[in-house]
Amino acid sequence: MTRRNLYVLIAAGGSAALLLGAWGFQYLGGLPPCKMCIWQRYPHGAAVLIGVLALVLPRNTLLPVLGALAAMTTAAIGVFHAGVEQKWWEGPSSCTSGDIGGLSTQELMDQIMSAPLVRCDDIPWEFLGLSMAGWNAAISAVLVMIWLAVRRASD
Repeated sequence: MTRRNLYVLIAAGGSAALLLGAWGFQYLGGLPPCKMCIWQRYPHGAAVLIGVLALVLPRNTLLPVLGALAAMTTAAIGVFHAGVEQKWWEGPSSCTSGDIGGLSTQELMDQIMSAPLVRCDDIPWEFLGLSMAGWNAAISAVLVMIWLAVRRASD
C-alpha cells in the first residue's frame, strides 16, 4: 500500500468514524441531533465518498483538495455550533431560544408548539470540556491536514 493510499484511508476513515460515532450517540445513546448536528454530517459523508474515489482514481489530484474542503466545511460548522452552545453568538432562530419576555401567552404557546425538539444551543454531551460539536471541529481540522498530506503525496 502506498503512503498516499494509507493517508486516504485514514482521512476518509476518520470521517466515517465520526459519522458512526454520531449515529451511535443518536441511536444507541438516545441523543437526537439538532439541525446543526445534521449539517456537520453531510461533509463527512462527502469525504468518505471522495476517499473511495481517491482510491479508485489515484492520479486525480483534485480529489484530495475536495476531501480537505469537505473536512474544512464540517470543522467550520463545528466551530460555529460550539460557539452557539457556549452562547458566544446566536445560532439559527429555528433551533435556538430567544427572549420570551415580550411575548403574549398565545405567542409563547405558538412558539412552544412550533419549536424543534432538539435545540442547537444546548450541550447534551461533553468530554474534557468539549461538546460533540467541538470534538468534531478539532478532529476535522486534523483530517484537513491529512487530506493535504494526501495531496502532497499525490505528486
